[in-house]
Amino acid sequence: MIEITLSVNGRRLTEHVEPRLLLSDFLRHRLGLTGTHVGCEHGVCGACTVRLDGAAVRSCCLLAVQADGTAIETVEGLAGGTLTPLQQAFHEHHALQCGFCTPGILMAATELLEQGRPTREAVEDLLSGHLCRCTGYTPIVDAILDAAEPRG
Repeated sequence: MIEITLSVNGRRLTEHVEPRLLLSDFLRHRLGLTGTHVGCEHGVCGACTVRLDGAAVRSCCLLAVQADGTAIETVEGLAGGTLTPLQQAFHEHHALQCGFCTPGILMAATELLEQGRPTREAVEDLLSGHLCRCTGYTPIVDAILDAAEPRG
């Protein structure tokens, strides 16, 4: 067992983990953060996307020990009691159906929106790394672009 110390959704914690434990499994099974979904376990589908020190990463491709000393944000950490503008836009545009892909897309889109107002092409490029079988992507693109618009 290896001791790791990290921040998860603003909460600092120290845990002992096996060296081979995936970050996705650590988040889901040790911490109960089941919004981090596991689809392909190869980093292809995007369902396991979380933010590590602000950057969107595939948690199924990282070991928990690699997160030692970092700050992790999961979909559970996005809203502090109210929906973020991105989450509200997803609701308004019906940009989710089964919801399996949604947490990963929200995490990646949050990073994209922090970089400024994206173009439609930038949003489509972001979504090329996320598999969604329900929505056809158009509502997701529209929601992300809507969330990028200044609110008055």
